[in-house]
Amino acid sequence: MARRSAVGRGRDTAVVDETAAPGRALASSADPWDLPERGRGRSGGGSRGGGRWGGSGGRWWVWVGRAVLWALILVILVNGVRAPFERFTADDRAGEAGTPSKPPKSAGFPSSAAGAFAIQFANVYLNFDQKTAPAREAQLRTFLPDGADAQYGWNGVGKMQVQSVQVAGVDARDANNATVTLLARTADRWLRLAVPVYADRSGSLVVSARPALLPPPTKAQLPQDGVGVQDRDTALETELQPFLGTFFQEYATGNQAALSRFSNGTTIAGLANSVTFVQVKEVVAPKGPDGSRTVTATVVWQPADGAGGELEQSYQLAMVKKGTTWLVQDIRGTTQPSAS
Repeated sequence: MARRSAVGRGRDTAVVDETAAPGRALASSADPWDLPERGRGRSGGGSRGGGRWGGSGGRWWVWVGRAVLWALILVILVNGVRAPFERFTADDRAGEAGTPSKPPKSAGFPSSAAGAFAIQFANVYLNFDQKTAPAREAQLRTFLPDGADAQYGWNGVGKMQVQSVQVAGVDARDANNATVTLLARTADRWLRLAVPVYADRSGSLVVSARPALLPPPTKAQLPQDGVGVQDRDTALETELQPFLGTFFQEYATGNQAALSRFSNGTTIAGLANSVTFVQVKEVVAPKGPDGSRTVTATVVWQPADGAGGELEQSYQLAMVKKGTTWLVQDIRGTTQPSAS
């Protein structure tokens, strides 16, 4: 083994091998992360592993891959949450901007025509008499599909008659099918009838299935705290009694010249002698501002063809005061609940 003089190279390096053992040279060259001696740091206690980089080869590529994968997952999650939200807010913005929204499935169904059609059908269907069964059969053909039962469920026996039929509502399921609900009145009861109606694209109509009787509408109960006026101005009621008596006399005749003296510049048409005035039975005035009130008056009329019969009816009048005189601003039917 040849040796080189260490003169001039300091105390730390005394001997350097010129020729390394074959096995050691092979081991050193097999690790690409071995650094030359002059590249190693000398502070901090030196480097571990004989000067190798402090991490296994290729591990940083694993961390880069994981970061990319997590970023991809986050993008998918964010887009999945954002997409339905954007569709929802876009629909709201379109509605606010006046952009037509998607029409409902029931759009296009001819509800008015179907209601009139169902009324005509019910006037035949709910009126039957075994003496005139053939006539009823012939009339029903106009409303029924081909091949339907000629009497549409009636056994041909007995008699029934309704006095009136009206449409209570049309429930359109789509552009072609709806259920028309009718209210019919017999001599002593109400009937509610559901009539299924089909409409084709041309507007033609047919009763698509047999009707069904449903319970009649129930009677609502008035709220007890809303019946009557709790705090009444009796002084004003007494003051308005004679004024409204004269007003309703002219209201019965419809005399425009006379009515203009009682109104606050508004036109009041009157009843054109269809009734005769009897009396103002009651005036109800709630307490309120001195210059305006809304009062309720109960008026007794005799209908022109009523042969002396009388009817009590309630009116709501908006009153304004000009000086010392009360005038009628508006007159209409009342919405004030009353049990009387």
